[in-house]
Amino acid sequence: MGARPVTVRLARWSAEHPWRAIALWVVFVAVCFVGGNAAGLNEATDSDQAIGESGRAGLIVSSGNFADPAEENILITPRTGTLDPAAAKVAADDAAATLRSVEGVASVGTPIPARDSGALLLPITMSGDPETASDRVQPLRDATAGVQDAHPQLRIEQVGGPSINKALDDTLGADFKRAELLSLPVTLAILIVAFGALIAAGVPVLLALSSVAAAMGLSTLASHLVPATDTTASVILLIGMAVGVDYSLFYVRREREERAKGRSGLDAVEIAAETSGHAVVVSGLAVMISMAGLLLAGDVVFSSLAVGSILVVAVAVIGSLTVLPALLAKLGRWVDRPRVPLLWRLTAPRTGRHGQPAAPRFWPAVLRPALRAPVATLVISVGLLLALAAPALGMKIKFPGMEDLPRTTPAMQAYDRLTAAFPSSGTSHTVAVRASGAEAGRVKAALTELSARASADPLFAPPEADGPNIEVSADGRVSVLEVSIPYASRDDRAVQSLDRLRDDLVPAALGGLGGVEYAVGGEVAGSEDYAQHVRDKLPIVMGFVLALTFLVMTWVFRSVVIALSSILLNLLSAGAAYGLLVLVFQGDWADDLLNFTSMGAIVSWLPLFLFVVLFGLSMDYHVFVVSRIREGIRAGMSNSEAVAYGITSSAGVVTSAAIVMVGVFSIFATLSTIDMKQLGVGLAAAILLDATIIRAVVLPALMTMLGDANWWAPKFLRARPAAAPADPPAPAPELVGAR
Repeated sequence: MGARPVTVRLARWSAEHPWRAIALWVVFVAVCFVGGNAAGLNEATDSDQAIGESGRAGLIVSSGNFADPAEENILITPRTGTLDPAAAKVAADDAAATLRSVEGVASVGTPIPARDSGALLLPITMSGDPETASDRVQPLRDATAGVQDAHPQLRIEQVGGPSINKALDDTLGADFKRAELLSLPVTLAILIVAFGALIAAGVPVLLALSSVAAAMGLSTLASHLVPATDTTASVILLIGMAVGVDYSLFYVRREREERAKGRSGLDAVEIAAETSGHAVVVSGLAVMISMAGLLLAGDVVFSSLAVGSILVVAVAVIGSLTVLPALLAKLGRWVDRPRVPLLWRLTAPRTGRHGQPAAPRFWPAVLRPALRAPVATLVISVGLLLALAAPALGMKIKFPGMEDLPRTTPAMQAYDRLTAAFPSSGTSHTVAVRASGAEAGRVKAALTELSARASADPLFAPPEADGPNIEVSADGRVSVLEVSIPYASRDDRAVQSLDRLRDDLVPAALGGLGGVEYAVGGEVAGSEDYAQHVRDKLPIVMGFVLALTFLVMTWVFRSVVIALSSILLNLLSAGAAYGLLVLVFQGDWADDLLNFTSMGAIVSWLPLFLFVVLFGLSMDYHVFVVSRIREGIRAGMSNSEAVAYGITSSAGVVTSAAIVMVGVFSIFATLSTIDMKQLGVGLAAAILLDATIIRAVVLPALMTMLGDANWWAPKFLRARPAAAPADPPAPAPELVGAR
């Protein structure tokens, strides 16, 4: 008799030495978490995140070492009618006198009237590090509120980068806190419904949380090799909870199922390790392969997300193979305590013929069309999914702009009034130039001419009264021109103005100067460059993920057909999710339903990130279901019997895992920002489609239609015939002979 699989040997050791296994896991998690905190986080810098021409422009500006203090503005507008200039002047003088005495204010400028005299703007320069200005802006806001109280007939508002960042941090912080507080009870509640027992429901949550804690520490250590970004921790939490709960569900369900047949605790754990444990390893490998594809994007944001995701999946797999068997062995039948009376009767494992788990009647009914008329079922279901995916062909991708931020805060409402009264205070393009100090005069003259030509073009804002906004570094080597436009950042005319600058105006003004390096950046440029970056990298990432997943699935299942169908079904699932995302967010019919304003596009980073996440998580379910089908084949069942057995025996755990994911991801759709709404809807919709239509309709119809061809492979790949299990699974009685 050959050596038993490593999953079984690990599980047996853990089950026989539960306290050692649990202690080792606790020590591992603690060392990772404490070690990571001790090492500190290495965050990505602007140079790490430079993409395209806009990235080069940012690097040129940074090399000029400009003094870039944080700036705020006091905006004075009428509450009704027209602005009284005298009253506005008195309010501006009052605001200036008040703010000069506030700690953190470096200087107060001269009031600036709007072109139409409908507003008055008082510029404020803050002292200290501009990176921390949003943390120090509250005293200024309090002083402005006092001035407003003294002049109730006017609207006096503070607006600027620090106050907007402060307002958004408060809003988003409350959002994420609510999401985190909701996700844990939602997950626990769904698991209680799935298991009907509190301890059984708590075990997956415990494993997922400990995996996330360990991965957080490991990712902090890894940040010294691959710098981390602000979103890394959130993605670790999101992916860690998803896969941690999934893997535990697969394992715990199978262990309970084997105990329901009368197995001893140790035997039940071993069988769960040999079956579900093997599926966990394969699905974990598939998720890690998908996430590794992000490393090919050549983008520090995606690279940090890839590293964090790979680490949390690897930790969750290790926990499922070691500490989970120890917990199950130590708990024994206590894992089914305390029971929730009604739920326990509905969810407790039951045995049918031959001591096998009895399949609920619902799933055989769902499966019947796929088994009796596989071709028709396949054509109809795939046709519907392709129709749902079709809108993805018209997908537009852009970065959200200031106009896409939630307008629930006074700071953003004030920003809208500011840009309406002073168009040059809104969106602008940055022309960055680097040359030798001797060329400074010629560069400034060229930029002045460029500004004049742009101002005469209707795509750009009118010229400022005090001349073009040109800054020159202390050494004269770097010059920066801000070219304002009267359009929102995602307006098509904003993109047209960028193209006009890059293709015509800037080369005409600077192309004749020797030894000059220049680039056009800014918010619009960053959005367009990043969108193009995603378009360029998506085929490379997809090709890597598909090719490597195909090889792994072929090797694991010893079938070229299974590997190919796995990839096609996951592509179909991802395509349908993309199409649904476009339907919901590129139009405006769902604005009121989800409380957002359509930006007419999908957030730039989402298509690439969604593909790898969805492909990896969908493969979780696929591996688990196909593994159960293969069990039936090895037990001597016919193909249709094995398909019926595999789907019905795995339906409960796949459905439970999917409901957990859909519940958690749906919480993100309630957040304020458009990118989080799109992420939440995209993930929730894709998982729902994958766990229902794909796994319960398309997969069984396809495998029934293909019959024995499902398991075809070249001779060198074919597995040795497996010995039939001593207690072979029984097919669902309702489906025997369905074909």
